[in-house]
Amino acid sequence: MATPTKVSAVDEITTDFKDSTAAVLTEYRGLTVAQLKELRRSLGADTKFSVVKNTLTGIAAKEAGIDAFDDQLSGPTAIAFIKGDAVAAAKSLTDFAKANPKLIIKTGIFEGKALDASAVAALAALESRELQLARVAGVLKAPMSALARTVDALRVKLEEAGGAAPAADDAPAPTEEAEAAAEAVAPATQDDAAAPADTATEAPAEGVAAPEEN
Repeated sequence: MATPTKVSAVDEITTDFKDSTAAVLTEYRGLTVAQLKELRRSLGADTKFSVVKNTLTGIAAKEAGIDAFDDQLSGPTAIAFIKGDAVAAAKSLTDFAKANPKLIIKTGIFEGKALDASAVAALAALESRELQLARVAGVLKAPMSALARTVDALRVKLEEAGGAAPAADDAPAPTEEAEAAAEAVAPATQDDAAAPADTATEAPAEGVAAPEEN
């Protein structure tokens, strides 16, 4: 007869299965309490590493519609219920298993699909979501950062010159947009401007005598 404690345990495991995007079944025989604590810390807050009873876990898995753990529930069992980045969690598990061979990765599920131990290792070899986002963010920020550095350099030079424009040799190279704007507002060139009046005395017309100097 099921006791209230067992019923509660099955309900909790069932909920963990349903709330997780991935779960990895492990055997932890021989690991110390300190090592298990280290593993939990490495997995982060979005992964729950629970030591479970095999019989109760089998019942909970069926209630959650999971059959990937059939015939795998033997020995001291612990399950990593992953609610965050499955790739990062799988990497933490595999890295820990390499350093601590007593942790055995048996099988897993990811988005409802069964994974064997080699598939869990393959999942761990992928780039984590955080790293992918970091790469995208770096690409997006790079042009703005370059522009900000150029603006800051120009501002510093203006301040050093007391508000005057920086020297031509020191000024940063203008962008194509800046050159186009400068051409749009630039004054007419000497070729286009009206020629200035000649200030010298005009020569007398041919055949007309120049006035005598006193």
